[in-house]
Amino acid sequence: MAERKLLDQVSDVARFRHLSLRTEETYRSWIKRYILFHHKRHPRELGAQGVRSFLTHLAVTEHVSASTQNQAFNALLFLYRQVLQMDAPDIEGVERARFSRKLPVVLTKEECAAMLAAMNGLPHMVVGLLYGSGLRIMEAVRLRVKDLEFSRNEIRVRDGKGERDRITMLPHTLKEPLRRQIDCVRQLHQRDLQKGYGEVYLPYALDRKYQSAARELAWQYLFPADKLSIDPRSGLVRRHHLSEQIVQRAVKSALHRARVRKHGTCHSFRHSFATHLLEDGYDIRTVQELLGHKDVRTTMIYTHVLNKGGRGVRSPLDG
Repeated sequence: MAERKLLDQVSDVARFRHLSLRTEETYRSWIKRYILFHHKRHPRELGAQGVRSFLTHLAVTEHVSASTQNQAFNALLFLYRQVLQMDAPDIEGVERARFSRKLPVVLTKEECAAMLAAMNGLPHMVVGLLYGSGLRIMEAVRLRVKDLEFSRNEIRVRDGKGERDRITMLPHTLKEPLRRQIDCVRQLHQRDLQKGYGEVYLPYALDRKYQSAARELAWQYLFPADKLSIDPRSGLVRRHHLSEQIVQRAVKSALHRARVRKHGTCHSFRHSFATHLLEDGYDIRTVQELLGHKDVRTTMIYTHVLNKGGRGVRSPLDG
């Protein structure tokens, strides 16, 4: 019973701090694993040594990646700092998981074009934004109608990674398809309103501040789901956004149909966006801003991709 109460507290604090449902579920999962690892002892009794032994177990016994181990540590930091209101645990002496320094998978311009030609419908438009605007998959499917600024050729990305907003480009090629998509959203929204639905989820309790906003077209998802569903937090029947899994499956299928022999994913289009901009001579700081990277060193990985294949040096065999 105590364990359930603690996990309920985790959910309460996560929602108070406006964490996404996915982050809340991830934190709950790691905290539950942490408690079970220590035979259901309360985290207050464990402290820093309990955290160190759990993280070391993940690296040594379960062979998790560095990013997975960091994710677990962030969940435990949240537990101790935000939920239990205790000092952050000391992780000195933890066996750290080995960090993989793999270069990102980048598609050529021809491969991107071939894959887009092999797709249609909403996945085609979403992937067009991944490649044409450098969006992450969740940033794309969470776009609202109001986030598009056609007159300025801009897309405003709200609550991106790290809860940061940014502005990126709106590709000219997608302007007319997106205008037609907004017309489709308008018609679908009208039908939902006529059936007594039509409200959409609003972040940060905006539904209490602007009570009619949830039923306005501007706040509707640009890529809505084809069916109404029950909001797991509020229990209300709403129309959520298109599932990212639908786009991921479409990308996997397009890889096969376009005969692209790479392990490409949705994120590969974002990598390709950055690499192709650098190839075309754009400044790395501009690319950093469009991608929403906090540190330019993160963007620098794409300069390594550009250098791959001889760093511009002519092979003696070609002489």
